[in-house]
Parts: sequence; C-alpha cells; structure tokens
Amino acid sequence: MTDLAAVENISHSFGPTKVLDRVSLAIGAGSYTVLLGPSGSGKTTLLSILGGFLEPDQGRVTIRGEDCTRMAPAKRPTATVFQDYALFPHMSIGANVGFGLRMQGVARHERESKARDMLTLVGLGQAFDKKPHQLSGGQRQRVALARALVVEPAVLLLDEPLGALDLKLRRQMQDELKAIQKRVGTAFVHVTHDQEEAMALADHVVVMNHGHIEDEGSPERVYGRPSTRFAATFMGESTVVPGSSANGAINTAIGRFAAPDGASHVAIRPEHVRLGGDLAAKVTDVVYQGSFRRVSATLKASPDVRMLARLPADTQVSAGDDVTLGVDPRHVIVLRD
Repeated sequence: MTDLAAVENISHSFGPTKVLDRVSLAIGAGSYTVLLGPSGSGKTTLLSILGGFLEPDQGRVTIRGEDCTRMAPAKRPTATVFQDYALFPHMSIGANVGFGLRMQGVARHERESKARDMLTLVGLGQAFDKKPHQLSGGQRQRVALARALVVEPAVLLLDEPLGALDLKLRRQMQDELKAIQKRVGTAFVHVTHDQEEAMALADHVVVMNHGHIEDEGSPERVYGRPSTRFAATFMGESTVVPGSSANGAINTAIGRFAAPDGASHVAIRPEHVRLGGDLAAKVTDVVYQGSFRRVSATLKASPDVRMLARLPADTQVSAGDDVTLGVDPRHVIVLRD
C-alpha cells in the first residue's frame, strides 16, 4: 500500500500546553485510518492539521507528494465531515451535496447529476429535493458524507461523525461507512474515542495519548499484541500484572512467561481467562451483558490483582464465590512501559 498522505515531525501547542509532540504518521492510499484516544490525546488537533484548519508549530503535511502545510482547507485535496453535519437548513439536500462543486465553478447540470449519483451511493437517491429537517440523524450524516465525497478528495477526514447518534444507529452507520469507503476507494481518516468503533471500521488503528502515538497497526495486531501498557488498556479491556524480568523470562502473580529482559508487565484479555485453573480467586462482581458475563475477581495470593474474565452467558457464578482461574500462556501479552 503506497503512502498517499503523511504528517512529519508535527508539533503543536495551545498556549503553554503542548498537544502534539513530534508526531509522524503515514496514510495509505485506500486505507481506513482511525485516530483513537481519550480526550486531550491530540487526535482532533492532528485531524485539524491534516485538513488545514490549524497550521502546526513545527513539521510538515504532504498529500500526493505535495507540501500542504500552509495550504488553506479549500485549496488542499481533503474534505471534512463534522459531528454536527453542518448542513445548510435553507437548501435542499441536492443543493447541500452540490455546494462544494458550486464553489469550484462546476456547471449546474453537472453538479446536480453528480449530487444525485452520490446520494444514490449513500442510499438517499430519493431525498434530492428534501430539506435537512425532513431527514433523520443517520440520513443527515449520510448527506454530509455525500457532500464531502462528491468533490473527490484524496483524503476524507471524519471528526467523530457518529458521536451524536444512538447506539443502534451508530452501529448501522459503522457498517454503512465501511461499505461506502470500500466502494469509493478514498482514504478515510476518522477520529473517535470509541474502541469498538475503531475496531469495526479501521484497517489502520492509531492509538494516541498525551500528544504522542502510542501504537499503530492493524486492529488485530494492536488489540492482540499491543506495544505499550496504555495501548493494552485503552484498546479494549485487559488485566495488567506487574512483574520482574531476568534471564529471558518475566515472573508475575499469574505465572512465569518468556520475555525479553526489561519487560515490566504482562497483560491478558478477559476472553482469554477461563474458569478452572491454578489461580485461586474470589469473585467481586458479575455483570450480565447478553452474550457473555463480565466477571471481576481478585487473586487470593495477590489481592491487588483484579482479574477480568469474559465468560459464557450461562455461567453460574456470583459475587463472593471462590473460584479458580486459568490463563493460556499463548495469549499473555508482554509489555514494556
């Protein structure tokens, strides 16, 4: 996959607060990149710099090999979809979608034709003459997406576009976004703090924290083998257990595992913890979540270690029960700080 866009050594501050610190990132052609992190991690600032809404204090932005660092948003080959959709209420849906083409000087007949085609692509071919207030939240989201895509950007930027939707609609829109991205082939860069959303959409996940990139790669790799302790705990749940390493192994309260010298912790995902094993524990909490039970238990030999387990929904276990837990060493993640 070739690099379509890149940020190189980007730093930016708001007053005395540094929000990005020497960040470099490559965006592949046709990729769906998700910037994932908590509030204040720098992900929205990085998106704004990619889109030209902020000029970085340091570093460079290139798109299609061209330096766009100081190029205005309207001049660079990007388009942005905002969380609030920003549709013009007095315009028809067709006019909203064609607005960017109008600003480019495209003739009315051509822009209306392209707007109709794009609305059909997002499943709203019959909405051309309607007004935004006549559509649902999910439909307005798709209109905003059509308006951004119709100008054929090299990179489409999405700033928490699903944040205002309810859970059912958000999951539906995740499926639709991914399908549309595959059909148009445009590189998408999507900001969210929702880990499930990131894994549902991305082929390239970028985990950010305090203005740095903690980890990046495929969702499977970042989830299954995170590079840092923060990535292990933010990209899904984990039990993180401290240890001491020497002679090619790390000793922890849940066992001894092969590890390079200098390893400081191990992590285990809750789906890799089972009932039955050699770890005596007391259950402290059980939450029924439909397809599974989320169980918390403290180890009797190390009460500071709280194990999380995702067990079958029909598992008969209650808070206060004494249990034994097992961990498959193949799924233990060795971490450095």
